[in-house]
Amino acid sequence: MKVERVLAPNPGPYTGPGTNTYVVSAGGRAVILDPGPVIDVHLSAIAHALGDLEPVAVVVTHTHPDHAPAANPLGVRLGVPVLGFAPGPSFVPTETLADGDLVTVADGSVLEAVHTPGHTADHLCFRAGRVLFTGDHIIGGSTVIIEDAAAYLRSLERVLRLEPGHLYPGHGEEIPAATATITAYIAHRIERERQVLVAVAAGARTIPEVVDAVYGSVGPELAAAAAMQVETQLQKLVDEGRVSWRADASGDGIEFPTMEDR
Repeated sequence: MKVERVLAPNPGPYTGPGTNTYVVSAGGRAVILDPGPVIDVHLSAIAHALGDLEPVAVVVTHTHPDHAPAANPLGVRLGVPVLGFAPGPSFVPTETLADGDLVTVADGSVLEAVHTPGHTADHLCFRAGRVLFTGDHIIGGSTVIIEDAAAYLRSLERVLRLEPGHLYPGHGEEIPAATATITAYIAHRIERERQVLVAVAAGARTIPEVVDAVYGSVGPELAAAAAMQVETQLQKLVDEGRVSWRADASGDGIEFPTMEDR
């Protein structure tokens, strides 16, 4: 199986150098993975990468606007199905994929869908042997923003058990040290949780106070993301009964629960 990356021209604080679109081919046929945003020059670059290959499907890892919007117009242009876990903004799959479903590239070459919620509820990775296409579950050169801390940690542990040897992320360079990278991601999530607990123990009672304690000084372009990540981590701790969080007019009221709260 051959993998060619086509980098979308959408760099930014959340996309790094841009979105990685992959043309995955075997036996003269190809699947386009994560076609990205609708940018004419990017769609032309994907078509150039296809060359004489026969396209068989357009597949998305999740429905964020830097990964999925070009899927439907590209599917129409190429006359192929558009596949993903569920509909989302600017994305409507012609066929949905569930955990364990297979996308056939050519005889003997398939991509297996692996449901990996956490970054988003609809997130899929795709496995081909010991190669794993990770979308925004794992990216090159950075950690990722998550919506569900508990689900994300479980998904990381799951892909670690798959024992991939090589990762193709949705952003950044490919990752040959798969096991070390996944292990580092798990350690990072555990450390973030510890830092939040330490901040609350030291007296932080509001989201901004926890952000300051955990992240220090963050630029304005990342402040909202940092606050979201603290809220996501707190929700996991609340669900586990390890902190209480009573938002009211006087502040967020984050604290360790009393015996009466348990």
